[in-house]
Amino acid sequence: MTTTGNEVQYQLKNLTLTGLEFSPGKSKPVIISLHGWLDNAASFIPLAEYLPDYHIVAIDLVGHGKSSHRCAGAHYHLVDNVQDIHELVTLNDWQEIYFVCHSMGGIIASMYAACFPEIVKKLVLIESFGPLTMDPQTSAEQLRESVLSRIASEDKAQRHPDSLSSAVTARMIAGKMNEASATLLMQRNINETDEGLRWRTDRRLRTLSSLRLIEEQANNFLQNINAPTLCILGTEGFEKLKVNVARRASLVKNLTQNEVLGGHHVHMDNPQDTANCVTAFLEKD
Repeated sequence: MTTTGNEVQYQLKNLTLTGLEFSPGKSKPVIISLHGWLDNAASFIPLAEYLPDYHIVAIDLVGHGKSSHRCAGAHYHLVDNVQDIHELVTLNDWQEIYFVCHSMGGIIASMYAACFPEIVKKLVLIESFGPLTMDPQTSAEQLRESVLSRIASEDKAQRHPDSLSSAVTARMIAGKMNEASATLLMQRNINETDEGLRWRTDRRLRTLSSLRLIEEQANNFLQNINAPTLCILGTEGFEKLKVNVARRASLVKNLTQNEVLGGHHVHMDNPQDTANCVTAFLEKD
């Protein structure tokens, strides 16, 4: 295994998903890893070093990293990622797979596990615990603000980074992560062209969601997860997640909880301790 992984590409019906593959081998259990919002497959490079006994496929979610963008005129809806992942699983004929996912990727994986319980053997959620929700009384306001944000984004000239170092610094500040972790993400998120550095990430990802789920819908997804589930939170991670876990923990049938020293990107900044938790959970009967 190389520390940076091998580039992989999967042609789905209407788009291409790319990613990084670690420790491939037919006899090894398959782990699908999905990253957080505005991150990419490089998010799992540090963790993969400590999980050599698993065939890890870390995916660039659509619009991120080197994967396709949604077609012109389309937008990014969280639930559409579930179809993308199911097409990926079906294409590769993967069965009884593990998911080890972070933040938004964990939300997608939890929804997938609820919809396709026959496929997911175990589920690991890092700094993630089910869909984000909003009060239904805000629905009209949400949609209005989403429409306005999309129009504003289309009318505004896109700004690109002046240098890799400036992008890394900005990511460190925004994500409260260390320099090595931010560098891994930015190296994959930036493309060097004749015109200069260009973002690979689709800027439409930054527009506001049309509608978020309500709490009852989020609860239904969590209640339909049959796979044994591990939730790993960083000691300095998002406080809202700690509140969500405390409120929702009883909804998941077979839940294990761990806390690891670190922030929201604990799997990158403290990969060894995170991997120890993951390994112990996956190897447990």
